[in-house]
Formats: sequence, C-alpha cells, structure tokens
Amino acid sequence: MTKQQELLQKIQENIQAYCDTYYDFSFNPANPIVRLHEPTQHGEEIYAAIETMLSTFTTMGKKVRAFEQQYADYVNTQYGVMSNSGSSANLLAIAALANPATPDYLKPGDEVIVPALSWSTTIWPIIQHNLVPVLVDCDLNTFNLDLNKLEQAIGPRTRAIKLVHVYGNPCNMDGLMALAKKHNLLVIEDCCEAMGASYDNKSVGSFGQVGNFSFFFSHHISTMEGGISVTNDFNLTETMRILRAHGWSREADEHQKYVAMYPNIDPRFIFINVGYNLRPTEVNAAIGQLQLPKLNNLINKRRETALFFRKHLAKYDEYFHFQQETPKGKHVWFGFSIILKEAAPFTVKDITTHMQQHHIETRPIIAGNMARHPAFKLYPHRIGGDLSKADTIMKKGFAFACHHAVDQQAREYVVKVIDTFIRSHTQANPVFAKEVTA
Repeated sequence: MTKQQELLQKIQENIQAYCDTYYDFSFNPANPIVRLHEPTQHGEEIYAAIETMLSTFTTMGKKVRAFEQQYADYVNTQYGVMSNSGSSANLLAIAALANPATPDYLKPGDEVIVPALSWSTTIWPIIQHNLVPVLVDCDLNTFNLDLNKLEQAIGPRTRAIKLVHVYGNPCNMDGLMALAKKHNLLVIEDCCEAMGASYDNKSVGSFGQVGNFSFFFSHHISTMEGGISVTNDFNLTETMRILRAHGWSREADEHQKYVAMYPNIDPRFIFINVGYNLRPTEVNAAIGQLQLPKLNNLINKRRETALFFRKHLAKYDEYFHFQQETPKGKHVWFGFSIILKEAAPFTVKDITTHMQQHHIETRPIIAGNMARHPAFKLYPHRIGGDLSKADTIMKKGFAFACHHAVDQQAREYVVKVIDTFIRSHTQANPVFAKEVTA
C-alpha cells in the first residue's frame, strides 16, 4: 500500500467512524423532532466527495458523464444532462426547446400550459424565454393537472404542456399523452418531486420530449445541489450540453464536427450558441453515483410511512381530504399532504401551529396556486379557466414529513400529536372524542 493509499484509508475509516457515531436521524422520544427532511448521505458519500476534492479534478468531467448515463439507465432513457439544480434542469429543457438549433422550436408568444399548483422555477423559464404560461387547475384527488380543464385551455397559440407530478404522484400519462398527440403539443415533465415514480411501470420523465429531476437536499436522493434532464432525443441532448456551458461545443458528443467546420478557431473555445454556466461538479456526481442505488429502498420507506398515516388518520375523513395515488401510478411521496374540509372546526394555522409547537415541521403544498403570487403581475400569462381547486389546496392544505427517516416511533408520534389536537377541537362531540381516545 502506498503512502497515499494509506492516508486515504485512514480518512475513510475516520469519516465512517464519525458517521456511525453521530449520524443517527431516527426519532428520539426524549427529544421529539420530526423534520421535513433528513440527509440521505452517509460515510461512503462523504468519503467519495472528499476523495474527489483531494484528486483536484473537481470541475465537470468523467464522473458527471458516468452519472448521467447511470441515471438515464435508471429511468430507461438514452441520454441525461446533469446540471447544478433541478431548477437549472427546467431552464435547460425550455432553453433547448426554444432555441433555433431545435427543429420547429418554441417561439416568443407561444403558449405553454402549466399547472397552477406548481413551483416558481417550473414556470419562470417559460417567461424568461418570452413564452406565455397558461395556468390550469388541478384535480383535488391526485393534485395533478385536471385533463378536462387542460383541454379546454388549449388555444391556437398553445405549443406545449409542462406538467408536474405533484409531490411524487404520477400524472395520468395515458390521458395526457393522448391529448398531446391530438393537439400536436410538446410534453415537458417536471419530475423534481417525483424521482423513482412510475406510471404503468414506466418511469416518469421518459414520456415526453424531456423530463427534469432534482437532487437537492430535500429530495429523494441528494447530491447536495444538482439536477438532470433526461431524453431520447440526441439533438436536444447536444443542445442542452452546449447551452449548459457557455454555448461552446466542448462537451458535445459531436465536438469534432465543429472542430472540422471551424479549423481557424481554437477547438477548446468554439462558441456555437448562446449559453449559461449551469455545470455541476465532479463532487456532485461522485455522491450521486452512490446515492442512486439506494433510491428504491428509500422510496419503499416513504410508501410505508404514507400508508401508515393514511390508515391511522382515516378516522378524520370528516375533516381531512388526502391525496390519492393515481390509478396505474407509483406514488413516491415527497411529503404527506392534508387538505382541510369545510367541516373542520379549525384552520390550517391552528393545526400546523400545534404540530410545530410539538416539533413536527410543516409546510405549504409546493407553492400553492402560483397565479396568486405577486410576480405574475409583472409578466404576460393566461389563466386557463377556473382555478378553484388550486386555491383550495393553497388555502386549506399543508404537508409534513414522509421521508426515509420517519421511523415507526416518529409515525406514531405524529399521529398522537394530531389526535391530541383533534380531541381538543371536538370536545363538543363526545362520541367523536371517545372514538379518538380509543
């Protein structure tokens, strides 16, 4: 063993010892906390990151390329383009589809249908490329796009649908793809909350022209920061690679083609398009390579937790409306959501304040109805009909943890805290209070 190998082994052993001692994110009854998110990394990922740093080869390179293919294989697409965030993945996808290098590209003024119940950077790239977002309501059961309202919102300038698989629940892809085919629309999938989800045994992200995922800390696996766009379209892939890094051809598979076309320009710096700097690092990719094999097990834990909550909170059906898994879909539960019904004798603020006082973190469901946020006063957009369901989710909904570290004790604690809250608000109904106590 060389001196270098000896030192690296000591580093690895020390990291593992540290994590084995201090990386315990299970529930502690003596100090009960249920956070919205907990780390998915352990010693092996931390060592891989440090080993990559020590190599000094940290900027985007071979490890990024290897992880791109590893992830593309996981979702059963041909290509993957990693970026520095899920938001950047959304940006790259729209930028490539709205670029003159793409046949029949999206042009300024073209409309893109988006769910009103979504996230800011689902929509901002559309606006940033002078396209017009058309906000459409959701279905209150699945939280995903209401396909009837979607079709009603299609107009003469509509060119694409950018969907969101809300909280990891797959959209009805049979119906959606049929509408897209009928009206000759592009489909872009925002899968940032839906890593590992599938519809009819086919991975989300692999249905449309391009699908985008996030590896942020709060998501199903994490590379610290990071995202990826997956597709079966080689030309779109090449354009995203070029746009990702300055507009140069260096990372394109067909780089040598451009070298031959422009022999008088230094081959390292041939700029053939506009561009950004949205590159991930080798450190991100090294972590991702170890995280991805853990994903299915992490999802299984989320699904077990969601099933527990649904079973043990079913007694509150009079007050609570729950998200329902799409038929033929595999839900991966980014979080567990509750919508208060009109009969509930309390508000979202009442119950979330109580939960947070007992150290159970809560949050709104995505960003609620994006049409209600002040940024939309500044930019052209269209409202595709009634948005009442998205409004309901924004006003009456909240979510709490459903991740891999919510163990049995944490599950029982969450239900107990909710039981206590409900009991305190239903004392006028002795029969119901008795059922809750039982």
